[in-house]
Amino acid sequence: MEQISPTRMTLLQKRSQLQLASKGVDLLKKKRDALVGEFFALVHETLEARKRLEDAAKDAYFALFLAKAFDGPEAVDALALGMPVLGSVEAEVENVWGTKVPKLNVDWPEGAAASPIATGGQTLKAQEAFRRFAQALVEVANTETRLRRIGEEIKKTTRRVNALEQVVIPGVLHQMRFIKLVLEQREREDTFRLKRIKAKSEKEEKQPATA
Repeated sequence: MEQISPTRMTLLQKRSQLQLASKGVDLLKKKRDALVGEFFALVHETLEARKRLEDAAKDAYFALFLAKAFDGPEAVDALALGMPVLGSVEAEVENVWGTKVPKLNVDWPEGAAASPIATGGQTLKAQEAFRRFAQALVEVANTETRLRRIGEEIKKTTRRVNALEQVVIPGVLHQMRFIKLVLEQREREDTFRLKRIKAKSEKEEKQPATA
């Protein structure tokens, strides 16, 4: 135990520390409860995003198969070479109960300028299918990153709550009990000393004065 000065001032300081620690526990538990609610909502959202990604992947590769079968691999390759890269990708940071959660914002450009006459219909469908696949992929990345960060923050908050409840608060209470015992012992000693002084004084007053 750390060395403490067993005084009334120290006792008041420890009471303030106890109140602060208890308030901290309450706030951290509220934060954790809110994060847990957000976490379970995100679990459902992530599962749905995963399902959309799987469906989009199946649609995209089936559309690619049809495009190569009906329009020929050369037509597909020509359109792929003409497709623009991403317009822009910006990383946004959201604040969820003090937790920094990154999010990708993607600007999806229009497809390659392709004539429906010069380019086969199946190839154009494949182009759009792969755009949806890419969008679903970004959505999964965002939801899973958010889920992971919030899960990490829940663990971190739980550790802080446990530290306060199991270490800090019991430690402060132990120190307060020690200070109270010392103060009570001092008070008893002071009372006993005063009684002895009073008794001695009364005894001296009763003794006859010597000539």
